[in-house]
Amino acid sequence: MALSTRDWDIVMRAPLFKAMGPAIARAMTSDRAPKAYARGEQLFEQGDPADGFFCMIEGWAKLYRLREDGEEVVVSIFSAAETFAEVAMFLGGRYPESCEAASPARILKIDAAKLRRAVLDQPQLAFDMLAAASLRLRQLVDEIEQLKARSAPQRIAGFFVKQTETTSGPARIALPYEKALIASRLGMKPESFSRALGKLGELGVVVDRESVIIGDIAKLAAFADGQV
Repeated sequence: MALSTRDWDIVMRAPLFKAMGPAIARAMTSDRAPKAYARGEQLFEQGDPADGFFCMIEGWAKLYRLREDGEEVVVSIFSAAETFAEVAMFLGGRYPESCEAASPARILKIDAAKLRRAVLDQPQLAFDMLAAASLRLRQLVDEIEQLKARSAPQRIAGFFVKQTETTSGPARIALPYEKALIASRLGMKPESFSRALGKLGELGVVVDRESVIIGDIAKLAAFADGQV
């Protein structure tokens, strides 16, 4: 069951599949099709055998852990053309976090055994994939550093700016997932998120249910970068 042209293009945008190259990527996905998930539907739970990794085709998915007090801690959120759970799969152990769809989603799962065989046949593939994983790690470190350096309103402003390709003038964006999840991704409690969001009103930001209206996207971007 071959992927559609659109799905194939999304897969090949993922750094990990870019590192594999089209031939190996085709072999990895030739008998696979994306699975549709409803919002809140579980992909795997913490402790499940790590028998594969995943590539987002559409929508959003979140990795999370539950603390002893029952509070959910979001580890990461993924969107189209991003892969996750590769490390757990390579170690041949168990998933260290749980994962569920944060919105209606289509997600492709890649069999762990098939990828291991490909690496054994072509050892260079392991180095190429390691380079892709290192790039992802660097991006995560940069993201953590930015979160620590920015105030809560600046974090939210930066998140909004990333949701649109508009660079000047007014903009309207649709929130990709619920506000509580955005708050968790940005390292805030929901109440802190609400207070910080209120402060952005001074910059012409108005929240209209699941949409955000921005008076001047360039001004908001400058604020997010600490230039205002």
